[in-house]
Amino acid sequence: MSDTIKKYSEMYEEKLEEKMISKGFGEIDSHDEEHVMKVVCKHFDLELTDTWQNNCDHYIYEESTADGYTVYVSTHDAQGDICVSENVLYYDNQLGDELKQAIYDNDHDDVKIYLSMLYDGEYWIEDTIRDIYIELVELYTDMCKDELTDEGFDEPRSVDMLNLIANNE
Repeated sequence: MSDTIKKYSEMYEEKLEEKMISKGFGEIDSHDEEHVMKVVCKHFDLELTDTWQNNCDHYIYEESTADGYTVYVSTHDAQGDICVSENVLYYDNQLGDELKQAIYDNDHDDVKIYLSMLYDGEYWIEDTIRDIYIELVELYTDMCKDELTDEGFDEPRSVDMLNLIANNE
């Protein structure tokens, strides 16, 4: 690869990273779970809480059956009108999908989601927030690339294609 192409590619990547950092999606911060949660909540104007309130947009919580089994409820209804076949889950492996759907369905100002197990170290909460973060990184990367193009910086083409051009092959 020619030095000019390599320098341009490096410069472009640096500018892209600067833009991503300014939007909260820098590479270094992406490894900090607390930062990831904060950025996702900011993007969706979302508050996750473990304090029951009647004004939440969605509720995900654990309940016990009459015979002592644990089940999980996912609903938008604070009044308790639960449809067992639609709102009650026996396993927690579907709760991440429920949370993700609740976040996307309620994408408007001041969204509040109640999670009874928010601070219990549940893997599915962190995994879901991380998945959404990755989707946002892709969205913001495209936006930042468009901004760079508008500023006159074209995205470097495939290295193989540039090598062919540089070597007149």
